[in-house]
Amino acid sequence: MFSTNPYYTLTESVAPIFMQVFVITMIALIVLGTVMDMIHKKNVKYFFDNAKKAKKNAVKTLSTSERIKVLSKTVVSDIATTSELGAGKRRAAHVMGMYGTILFWISTVVMVFMYTSPSSVTPDIWPILWHVGGILTVLGGCWFWFFLRVDVYSEAQPWYRIIKADLFVLALIATSLFGIIWSYLQNMNLGNRWDDKVFLIFYVIANLILFGGVYWSKFAHMFYKPGAAIQKNLAEADGSRDNLPPEADGPEQFGLGIKREEPKHY
Repeated sequence: MFSTNPYYTLTESVAPIFMQVFVITMIALIVLGTVMDMIHKKNVKYFFDNAKKAKKNAVKTLSTSERIKVLSKTVVSDIATTSELGAGKRRAAHVMGMYGTILFWISTVVMVFMYTSPSSVTPDIWPILWHVGGILTVLGGCWFWFFLRVDVYSEAQPWYRIIKADLFVLALIATSLFGIIWSYLQNMNLGNRWDDKVFLIFYVIANLILFGGVYWSKFAHMFYKPGAAIQKNLAEADGSRDNLPPEADGPEQFGLGIKREEPKHY
């Protein structure tokens, strides 16, 4: 299963052009949903206005090399490893889900556009990355969903309580999970049985919800967060500090009660 391109096998019943059009449509839905989200929430306008305020309050002017250093540190630390979450379980779950999703999506595009023609031979690495990425996404997403969500972990809400903000993570988990199950059943060569076809339909529906629901979910948050991290680190480097007062020089004295339990009341 891990070395089989599920999209190549699917070409026995679905023409490659339809798969490619579907992928392009999903990309278009991401762009459309993100633009609609930006217009509605005015996030970009906020970032630009905040950057102008920060520039006026800047203590020093950063050189090009200093800016590059801040950007590089932000990409390597804040974005690539989500260091702002600390070294705990929340960070591990986010990293698993993030890199699993990246592997799953990239390998999907590569296999659909490059290795679905009748004469093509898919290198083993791409199906392996696709399956491993899907598994990482499911594990990281389920870890977060069942044990690490703020309303479950800190507010004692039941794990099955679903709100609109949960659309993204649930659709993300469903997409990878149904994709892996579809690939497994397809690889079993069940003949005319309907098992793999049902999960293929589930896989398609999950993708439509994930990418078609960008405007209503936290999908666009993936694009805003890196921009916010870059702006924050630049503000700290030039002294503007996002128009916030400087940190106090006094010691952090919170009393002995803070040691009784791990901080989790957000």
